[in-house]
Amino acid sequence: MVHHNVCPLCASEKILLSFRCTDLFISKEVFSIYECSECSFKFTQDYPVQDEIGRYYESDDYISHNDTAKGFSNKLYRLVRNVMLVKKRGIINSTATGKGNLLDIGSGSGHFANKMKKDGWTVKGIEINKKARDYSISRFGLDIVGPEQISALEANSFDCITLWHVLEHFHQPFQYVSDITRLLKPGGLCLIALPNCSSYDAGYYGKFWAAYDVPRHLWHFNPYTFRIFSEKTGFKVEKIRNLPVDVFYISILSERNKGTKFSFISGTVKALLFAFFSVFKREKSSSIIYLISKIMD
Repeated sequence: MVHHNVCPLCASEKILLSFRCTDLFISKEVFSIYECSECSFKFTQDYPVQDEIGRYYESDDYISHNDTAKGFSNKLYRLVRNVMLVKKRGIINSTATGKGNLLDIGSGSGHFANKMKKDGWTVKGIEINKKARDYSISRFGLDIVGPEQISALEANSFDCITLWHVLEHFHQPFQYVSDITRLLKPGGLCLIALPNCSSYDAGYYGKFWAAYDVPRHLWHFNPYTFRIFSEKTGFKVEKIRNLPVDVFYISILSERNKGTKFSFISGTVKALLFAFFSVFKREKSSSIIYLISKIMD
């Protein structure tokens, strides 16, 4: 198990247990969420080492690694994904200066990478799960490699790098962002989407909030702590955008975590309220996309 004696973000020793979450997806084990009193960063404590955490992903129901339509969660995820693919493409094309080389880190089953390929981008993906990697190659004909090959990629070769809900999974997030710094062209764009632990829905659901997803999610960012992280890694946050559909998926799953009988109805109604209020306060959105660029010397 990995235990932190100091805050992984600011190195303060003032870290305290905030609450405990149960892995309701696979193991039913209980994990601790700690919070730093200095910078307010939240993180999962005593999580499995990298060589052992794979078993917490070993399920046919782990939706980002497969394309099954079986089960309610998978059907809901596919619906949300199809809507968000269009949203993500629109954000990139409205922000980037042109269509060039795009690297999708944590490409999963390849749907986003394929969307951007069809849109005229030259796309490469990095995916740790071999099954998902093979699926995206065979179905979409994508260029997908394992994470061990990231060091072999040419420096300053990508106009856009995307990480859609993957940074929170990395055991070494600072190292990954260091690789992004090397690979991103000057003036290039990096988009990182993360759950927001300071969102309205996270505050309401507490330990039942589905986006804590212990122990698969190791780091729990909000806009304030992500800006600290960005500055430490040589980036600046240019702007933030929300992922408006995510709150429905997360709220419905959170209602299921609570054992609510009519979780779909209850989650949908509450998500509508969360989404409405976050229109006026974007930093309270369930999921946030951070558009970041390299700090130039």
